[in-house]
Amino acid sequence: MRKPYVLLLPFLLCLLFAAPAEAADNGSWSVYPVSSAVAARPYFYVSADPGQTVQDQVVVANKTDRPLTFRLYAADAYNTARDGGFAVKSRGERMRGVGAWAKLARDRVTVPGGRTVTVPFTVEVPEGAEPGDHPGAIVALDERVDDGGGALALGVQRAVGARVYLQVGGPTLPALAVENVHVGHHQPLVPGLGDSTATISYTLHNTGNVTLEPKVRLTASGLFGRTLLTRDLKKIPSQLLPGQRVRLTERWTHAPQLDRTRVKLTASAEKTSESATASFVAVPWLVTALLTAAIAAGAWLLIRRRRRRPERVRGTARPAPTHPRPKLGRTAGG
Repeated sequence: MRKPYVLLLPFLLCLLFAAPAEAADNGSWSVYPVSSAVAARPYFYVSADPGQTVQDQVVVANKTDRPLTFRLYAADAYNTARDGGFAVKSRGERMRGVGAWAKLARDRVTVPGGRTVTVPFTVEVPEGAEPGDHPGAIVALDERVDDGGGALALGVQRAVGARVYLQVGGPTLPALAVENVHVGHHQPLVPGLGDSTATISYTLHNTGNVTLEPKVRLTASGLFGRTLLTRDLKKIPSQLLPGQRVRLTERWTHAPQLDRTRVKLTASAEKTSESATASFVAVPWLVTALLTAAIAAGAWLLIRRRRRRPERVRGTARPAPTHPRPKLGRTAGG
């Protein structure tokens, strides 16, 4: 029996990047660099100058007991908007770095159950390439669609990628910015009966050309410079890639209920630091309502008083008095 509705996504790219010294793995297959003569490599670390070509090899390991076929491709990396996690573009999207410069010897490979296949690739850095970091990944995509079962099926394709940290020679500029700081404040109707909460949202922007490991400190001060809060934030990306912006939020419980508060965010990384501020006035809803009512009542009384005041009676202008002209009498002998 056919399912009544099928929603087929092009694919949901689930890249699993494990801790150092471990391969990117989803339980069914893994992707990782060929081990060097010294030790296993968790990721690809590549340094090249503009115009230079670098050669390397990627390993695809099948951890199941049946053959699996994968589509191999290189992709540029970016930070996800939701939490700043490391992710890569899907095949077919426009590539500008590793995704455009890496060429695999094979774009499709079948790996027997329990076996591995090694695929060589090159990274050809073009002349005029911008210096700095160009992160990406070598991805092994299972092109089969898993509908997940159920009446409303969601088609998903899975992929695993090994990170590529490519650094192009030239001047490097670490730079970090904190942008668009906004504070939303929520508090109880009656002071003391409930808790007030402030939500601080901001954008963390890597304005330089190298990957940063940012740290963010939140401080808040009240009237007369009183320190209300000092906190090192935890919900930030472990790596912020060049040119990437991530919108983040931080929740502050037990925020002041009656104060003028100044919030300051300081973001720092190696050789760079930047701060931004925002302010809000905390006034309980009951106080606000009473003040509003008092102002409205005062305005009403003033208007009523003016209406009751008698209007001035404008008098008519009186003509200036005239003096009769004396009559000239006749004199004797005149």
